[in-house]
Amino acid sequence: MPATELNRFTLPNGLRVVLAPDPTAPVVGVSVHYDVGFRSEPEGRTGFAHLFEHLMFQGSESLEKLAHFRHVQSSGGTFNGSTHPDYTDYFEVLPSAALERALFLEADRMRAPKITEENLRNQVDVVKEEIRLNVLNRPYGGFPWILLPPVLYRTFPNAHNGYGDFTELEQADLDDCAQFFDTYYAPANAVLTVAGDLDVDATRELIDRHFGDVPHRPAPDRPSFAEPPPTTELRDEHLDPHAPLPAFAAGYRMPDPINDLDGYLANLVLAAVLAEGDGSRLQQRLLHREPVVTDVGAACGLFGPFEARDPDTFIVTAMHSPEVDQARVLAAVDEELDTLASTPPSEQELAKVTARWAAGLHREHDRLVSRTLAFGSLELLYGDPGLVHRLPDRIASVTPDAVAAAAKALRPDARAVLTVTPAGGNQ
Repeated sequence: MPATELNRFTLPNGLRVVLAPDPTAPVVGVSVHYDVGFRSEPEGRTGFAHLFEHLMFQGSESLEKLAHFRHVQSSGGTFNGSTHPDYTDYFEVLPSAALERALFLEADRMRAPKITEENLRNQVDVVKEEIRLNVLNRPYGGFPWILLPPVLYRTFPNAHNGYGDFTELEQADLDDCAQFFDTYYAPANAVLTVAGDLDVDATRELIDRHFGDVPHRPAPDRPSFAEPPPTTELRDEHLDPHAPLPAFAAGYRMPDPINDLDGYLANLVLAAVLAEGDGSRLQQRLLHREPVVTDVGAACGLFGPFEARDPDTFIVTAMHSPEVDQARVLAAVDEELDTLASTPPSEQELAKVTARWAAGLHREHDRLVSRTLAFGSLELLYGDPGLVHRLPDRIASVTPDAVAAAAKALRPDARAVLTVTPAGGNQ
């Protein structure tokens, strides 16, 4: 991943811009991150941020429906968008000669998307079908990212199903759309990132030309989503008609990703020590030595690391046969955490984990689309897109004592356990 010099500036309308020149290939990545995600949805409109992401592809001030698709694809490019807990992103990767086209497309829908009753009703149906495909009709659908939060958290922003609720999606109307756009899709609430084969001065001129006249609207006040951690173990069960085997997810609260990055990174390393690769502690114990599970994993973040502000979630998941007692698996998890808390991992064990993490980050961010999105999300959440280049060294500097402290904080009396029980009979 080339450690290019980043150029950052803000337009008079409040739009933050990150430019990351890299002349190694004649392509550019363009992304826009808006500071609104699942956790900003109003009560009674579960899934609205996801729905609005779909609506932003349905035409704009100057372009009819599907024109965005045609312009990007006819240029030899690709595009997409996605909704996350604390932001929504839109992006294109195109030949560098098509840079202005991509900037025009993003500015045009930032200025005024075309949201009609027909488009709204159509996209409500599209989102409902997506939920059927990815959650309702799939084994372990929504596990654990939809099913675990309402067990671990108590407030609506943190606990609700951001993918969407059929009843509340159907109640959405054009006034909801207009209010949501006016509130959250202001340039002052967004980050534009351009990475790849670009000339900085010429790109600044194009950005001024296309985004400079997007009307200023103040960014909304973003409330804190913080809430107290659990003071006892919390439990719930989900009956899954498609699941072939029982499973569970144990969720724990993590350090603040933004204000305690070192503590957060220690949790990332802990997750890898526990369950990344055949040599990890839980895989060795529960898959190879005992064995009592068919799969075990540990991860930071419901969507992955660096995807959300505080609060964020440390997750341990496992699938096992019906004959295995879940308590036995959870006891093994607790024993491994206690062992790590009392006896920190060796430098050698840690070096293997951090080297794998660093290599993975370099490999991921070598892809232009991943690098573009990382610059944008880190600018939005951390105010520091250059963190992309420093993360491998920061992770490599995590100490054994820091990992031990992270393990000690994951207590059974302050976690949530979601059990998935097969409910489809003999299959």
